[in-house]
Amino acid sequence: MADTPVEYIQHHLSNLTFGKHPEHGWMLAEKSSQAVEMGFWSIHVDTMLWSILMGVLFLFVFKKAANAATSGVPGGLQNFVEMCFEFVENMVKQTFHGRNPVIAPLALTIFVWIFLMNSLKWLPVDWIPELAMATGLVNYFKIVPTTDPNATFGLSLGVFFLIIFYSIKVKGGFGFLKELSFTPFNHWLFIPFNLFLEVLGLLTKPVTLALRLFGNMYAGEVVFILIALTFGAGWIMAILGVGMQWVWAVFHLLVIPLQAFIFMVLTIVYLSAAHEDH
Repeated sequence: MADTPVEYIQHHLSNLTFGKHPEHGWMLAEKSSQAVEMGFWSIHVDTMLWSILMGVLFLFVFKKAANAATSGVPGGLQNFVEMCFEFVENMVKQTFHGRNPVIAPLALTIFVWIFLMNSLKWLPVDWIPELAMATGLVNYFKIVPTTDPNATFGLSLGVFFLIIFYSIKVKGGFGFLKELSFTPFNHWLFIPFNLFLEVLGLLTKPVTLALRLFGNMYAGEVVFILIALTFGAGWIMAILGVGMQWVWAVFHLLVIPLQAFIFMVLTIVYLSAAHEDH
């Protein structure tokens, strides 16, 4: 366990990493330096585990609601799921200007999945990591996937590939290239300048999507960890920490759904632009 506040913070911000170490072969990293030495192709096991669990939870809840759906008086779960459907459906109708039956299910999946992953932040920062480390099998264990840039960049790259796919499918390869070459200035002399602007703008979309979600979630996690440090600084600071923990958790009642909403809306906007054939 960490002995100093700095070590405590570093420990709680480190992922459980599996990869091939140059000296020890395939293994779980026992310290952060080993995780760095494993290089790019290592896997953050905790991020993968909690991402998959939240995806399974999403499928289970919505499948259960679908199986129990009734035309009579709906139950609480059916009401909740129908509210999610109607909310996303209205957002897609207002924002997406093409015709594609994939967009609404995609938007619903993105919103609910990111919301569930973000919601893990409401659990006290020490509970599950301490339980995991008590097994003696791991030294690190983070539970909020969206505080890991690997997860947020994975989501944003998925959206980016869809943007490219639908841009080529709707406009054709030549049409997509023509749009990049003659926007915003419709003259062949400006093609190099247009390409620079449009390609740069295209490449910044997944970067901004990923960093916005990661930055907000990571910063919130750091604050929760700093508040947790107050519980070991005497009873006066512990009482103050309880109050700060409650205030910060209440603040995240807004932040957690808001970040999921922003990611979903930007995804719809980007895909709508990809479907526009000028």
